Amino acid sequence: MEKILRVDNLSSGYGQFTVLRDINLYVGEGEIVSVVGANGAGKSTLLLTIAGHLSINAGQIRFENQSIANVPAHDCPAKGLVLIPEGGRLFPFMTVLENLQLGAYHSTARHDMKRKLEEVFELFPLFADRSHQLAGRLSGGERQMCAVARAMMANPKLLMLDEPSLGLAPIMVGKIFELIKQLVKTKKVSILLVEQNVGNALDLSERGYVLEQGQIRKSGASKELLIDADIQRSYMGL
Repeated sequence: MEKILRVDNLSSGYGQFTVLRDINLYVGEGEIVSVVGANGAGKSTLLLTIAGHLSINAGQIRFENQSIANVPAHDCPAKGLVLIPEGGRLFPFMTVLENLQLGAYHSTARHDMKRKLEEVFELFPLFADRSHQLAGRLSGGERQMCAVARAMMANPKLLMLDEPSLGLAPIMVGKIFELIKQLVKTKKVSILLVEQNVGNALDLSERGYVLEQGQIRKSGASKELLIDADIQRSYMGL
């Protein structure tokens, strides 16, 4: 399997405060990989570092076999690496359509915006009908879906999602996770998923990493991690 993303011996944090230490992971092309762990384990810091929002202290990040360790965050989407932050972070006083158009801000996506909008509306017919509604009037689940739709406007190769199930009703969590599977199947997108909902995340992904206090404690096939006694006891209440 070709590795679209590879992280080697990564350390990063905030200023002098180190959060992540010696992180090693990879995502294969067309693969769903989950990173799970408790709140404060460093999961969001990991995604922010990969996406260029935080500088690395040591190690290397390679995307499609090229180093992106010093690539600024605003240049990553043009390379095909797109982060959906926790909560989606739509612009509530802009319309759904305006939010989607912002997802195509890099030059390649802008030139292809009409076709991408047609594709996104085909994937998300709800937003075709409500394109002129203010994003702030969407429900929580709809806002999360709109954030995914906006990310797809950038034509990503790797989509990184930070806690997409946070605050959502179980039925909407199921819809979000089904959408992720659909994107991998139909759009050939690779997924790096960060989640506190350990059971759902591992059930969705092929492989997983367990992050504790800024270090990877366990990794392997998701189906094996799901039956790991330590993980069941610590994260799944079993």
